[in-house]
Amino acid sequence: MPDRHNEPDWANQPTEVMPAIGRHRVDQTADQTGDKPPAAGGTPGGPDGAPQPVGNRWVSLAKRRWMIPTAALGVLLLAYLVDLAATRGDMPRGVQVSGVALGGLTQAAAQQTLIAELTPDLRRNVAIRAGQIGTSLAPASAGLRVDWASTIDAAAHQPLNPFTRLASLFGGTTELGVVTSADEARLGDALDGINTMVRREPTDGGVRFDGSTPTAVKPAPGIALDLPAAAAEIKRDWTTGLPVDLPTTSVEPAGHVTDAAVSRTLAEVAGPAVSAPVTVIGNGREASLSPAIIAIALSFAPDGAGGLKPVVDIPKLADAVRPELVTTEQPAKDASVSLIGATPVVTPSVDGHGINYEDTFTGLVEVLKRPVNRQISAVYAPQPAKLTTEQVNALGIKGSISTFSTGGFAADSGQNIKRAAETINGKILKPGETFSLNTATGPRDAPQGYVPAGIIEDGHPARGIGGGVSQLATTLYNAAYFAGMTDTGHQEHSYYISRYPAAREATVYEGAIDLKFRNDLTTGVLIQTAWTPADITVTFWGTKRYEVTSATSPRSSPVPPQTLNMPAGQPCTPSAGGQGFTATDTRTMRDLTTGETKTSTHTVHYKPSPAVVCAPAPSADPAPN
Repeated sequence: MPDRHNEPDWANQPTEVMPAIGRHRVDQTADQTGDKPPAAGGTPGGPDGAPQPVGNRWVSLAKRRWMIPTAALGVLLLAYLVDLAATRGDMPRGVQVSGVALGGLTQAAAQQTLIAELTPDLRRNVAIRAGQIGTSLAPASAGLRVDWASTIDAAAHQPLNPFTRLASLFGGTTELGVVTSADEARLGDALDGINTMVRREPTDGGVRFDGSTPTAVKPAPGIALDLPAAAAEIKRDWTTGLPVDLPTTSVEPAGHVTDAAVSRTLAEVAGPAVSAPVTVIGNGREASLSPAIIAIALSFAPDGAGGLKPVVDIPKLADAVRPELVTTEQPAKDASVSLIGATPVVTPSVDGHGINYEDTFTGLVEVLKRPVNRQISAVYAPQPAKLTTEQVNALGIKGSISTFSTGGFAADSGQNIKRAAETINGKILKPGETFSLNTATGPRDAPQGYVPAGIIEDGHPARGIGGGVSQLATTLYNAAYFAGMTDTGHQEHSYYISRYPAAREATVYEGAIDLKFRNDLTTGVLIQTAWTPADITVTFWGTKRYEVTSATSPRSSPVPPQTLNMPAGQPCTPSAGGQGFTATDTRTMRDLTTGETKTSTHTVHYKPSPAVVCAPAPSADPAPN
């Protein structure tokens, strides 16, 4: 029997170091074999007392301590890999897109489910709030759409985090939104339409006349849509089903006129200007400018340095004194061409002598500041004919080569059309010369005789100095078109105006939009304008080279108008609006000498003009009994 008194202390160690089942096997074996237990620091003793391995039993026990957790980890890893393989190509468990559960579906089935569930809602108009304006936006007309494939791609990524996958087994969800895109141009058009009702122009400090009484005008900021931010808000939130609030921004007055400048202008210029009449002395005749006329013809504009500068409307002053002074003038007469039967006949020009009103009223502002000695002398000068007999004879003007008329304008627009038409009447284009309407008319402002009139601004009625001149531009464009002129630059209205030919019209805006064409004929061209209170006609005279015809395509790609609801108390002009559409004009020119033809096409996309609904005025409260 082994000497038990020689057992080392390791056999009595606690069971958490050596499990009980392991210790029992060692003791049993030792009793059967008579081997000694391991000596301190060694393996079980041999015949010579040296440490000897006894079946490596103590090493096996140590290894088994790590086998159980390692096996468990292996099982979990295997389960994780099996789950990844089993769900590859499917939507992740628990994923939802805009509230639609897609987990476990194939990507194709998920896309079909998503389209079926969300399409009805996505076709509804989007409620829009902007300041005090309420309206709605049709997603299709604004170019808003859902990218279904990209939405599924974004939602289909299987999570690799094992804890996320474990949580999804017990009902965890992941909520995602749809991926959308927009046609930036169409969305911009829609926002432009909304901005027409939201925008309020800023007011610069100034001085105005109430009758003959000068009054200070306080500056006030304006408001407008913040267009980039508004576009971002719509693209982000249009699918939520909730109203989208569009941000606005303050618009500061451009002139930054100070209160001190307004007070100074009142005291030094505006007040004295209407304190007494001004006498205009002509050759043997006199005329008077009353305070009422002075108030009508005198205005003030920002000077760019925080102050105000006086602006004198010379044509209005000239109209006021001309009846008294006209007998002191001899007006010039331009050479003209008229048809007697089929023969063009040139009426010779006659030079004249008359008042140069620009020079006459140059020093008027200084005179208006005086309390006494308020008079000026008329300045006379030769007035040569604008179109001489020699010019007409040298240019081969044999007859009319084109003519075009438009009508249907208001009285104030008609005044501006007449003023602009007068500036281009008799204009001659030599071969190779380019005509510019903005250059020919010069500034179209109050000093040149232009008045506030109706304009179309962003699809709805508005007013502006020189309104109506676009009608002359359209008339002139068509006369040049049928005369065979070469178009070198024009722009159509953004919104269609029914009295003009679709895709064959033009607008102008001083300093920004012009009408230009070039005379590529071998002979000169004379532009003649004829104005009546009902219509404007432009005729081109020269030697006819081309027979010109026009064909307009049917209207396509209709875009419905947005509806703008104006709150009670806001300035509002109701409008039925109009569809946007696309049209193409084709011009065919046949050479009358050679018979050769050439064609050119021009396509125009018109924006939809918004429909404006004005809120009814609040009814008066009934009188108390």
